[in-house]
Amino acid sequence: MAVSRRWLFGAALTLVVAPAQAQRREGPLVLAAASLHESMTAAADAWARRGHARPVLSFAASSVLARQAAAGARADLFVSADLEWMDFLDRERAIVPGTRVSFLGNRLVLVARADAPVERRPLAAMLRGRIAVADPASVPAGRYAEAALRKLGLWQAAASRLVRAENVRAALALVERGAAPYGIVYATDARASRRVRVAGVFPQASHPPIVYPLARLRTSSHPEAEGFRRFLLSSEGRAIFARFGFSRR
Repeated sequence: MAVSRRWLFGAALTLVVAPAQAQRREGPLVLAAASLHESMTAAADAWARRGHARPVLSFAASSVLARQAAAGARADLFVSADLEWMDFLDRERAIVPGTRVSFLGNRLVLVARADAPVERRPLAAMLRGRIAVADPASVPAGRYAEAALRKLGLWQAAASRLVRAENVRAALALVERGAAPYGIVYATDARASRRVRVAGVFPQASHPPIVYPLARLRTSSHPEAEGFRRFLLSSEGRAIFARFGFSRR
């Protein structure tokens, strides 16, 4: 009977300790723009290979993540696809002063399905059909797209034909599935998919510079959060993102 009690006590202790150990093995929580999926995953893997707990990654539209952070969600780092949503968190005093850095750059492109006939037409001619785009009302990729279309004098004609998606990867998926013949996404999104091809590149002067800022959140409590932030900004970290087509800011 005594043996049984000792065994039960040991089993209970295992049940109590194991979750705590699992929790300690979990890395910092990173809220990252959807367009960073492959690159941030590779960076998290590289950090883990150094012997650290692998960061937990949450991908969505920058607008969704920023609102979560402003509402007090427990997270450690935020990487936005534009300056506006980081500015929003700055105004809300949700980021740690001195940790905000302009991290990455990108390009805006028009994509079509990879198996669609190649068309040698001006950008304006290709934008006469349905166009998949992240929602310009809130999502950075959509805001850049609207700015480019307005600058090129195409917004009024294109606005009624936009197929609005919740984030840039959802817009990419609409083109992949054939739900829209064209989509406006980042160059890195086009590079990440074998099911689309670049049909055109928007002039950089047609929209505000595409900048991804990075910062640590005030709700951060993980001891490795600042270490991972510094790793992302290091030459090794930046090289990972360059491999996926991002430029340095």
